[in-house]
Amino acid sequence: MPELPEVETTRRGIEPHLINNTINRIVVRETRLRWPVSTELTELTDVPVRSVERRAKYLIINTAPPQEGSILVHLGMSGSLRVVDEETPLKKHDHIDFALSTGKVLRYHDPRRFGAVLWSELPVETHVLLKSLGPEPLSDQFNGEHLFQLSRKRKAAVKNLIMDGHVVVGVGNIYASEALFMAGIRPGRASGRISRTSYQALAEAIKVVLSRSIEQGGTTLRDFVNSDGQPGYFQQTLNVYGRGGEPCRQCGIVIKTRIIGQRSTFYCPGCQS
Repeated sequence: MPELPEVETTRRGIEPHLINNTINRIVVRETRLRWPVSTELTELTDVPVRSVERRAKYLIINTAPPQEGSILVHLGMSGSLRVVDEETPLKKHDHIDFALSTGKVLRYHDPRRFGAVLWSELPVETHVLLKSLGPEPLSDQFNGEHLFQLSRKRKAAVKNLIMDGHVVVGVGNIYASEALFMAGIRPGRASGRISRTSYQALAEAIKVVLSRSIEQGGTTLRDFVNSDGQPGYFQQTLNVYGRGGEPCRQCGIVIKTRIIGQRSTFYCPGCQS
């Protein structure tokens, strides 16, 4: 599943093609995604694009008057967006085209159809999918004190805490494991028994891991490609994720694997306590 860095990489890739340009029309070939594609999308014509934002794992294409609103895109498990020439032949699972005034097409591809493409005329922050989300991990609102306060009296594993979108958005399975390794915290420890100092280290580790991943283009896992069709590169530098049974690059002890919150979790018993 594309995580926050992959979505941010996609946002940065498509933004130059959309800003100050117009979506001439939207062609929907398949409406059956995670939620039905908004019927209003096919009625939008010659829509100026005001901005391209990201909230958690949602891409938000904001349009200007006379058809002001927001197109919300979620890539789901296998979705991707590519900017292609208008005459580029369709691939199987190319479900939606956003035909641009430049002659290019922003093409939504989703083999598993777990993504979403929705239209909202209301302020986007009030949308039911966004209004209860926690702070962005790279924002000033997210820090160790925030994690410490929300963790008090919680028995849930710390990995589950930082993957809770009401606590902080966009810290998926890969980056949770990597950040906990960097902070030296075992992923199965009870959230409420971790110190303020450790949470400060964890918040900083989350920011560092996500920032590095964005700089390197996201994580190459399964189906993810960026807007130019190229995979991300962060997987090359993973310290624990997917390395169960291999020696830790830092101390040499074998990386362990366990299931936490129904997700495979990787940690080093030597470096994390």
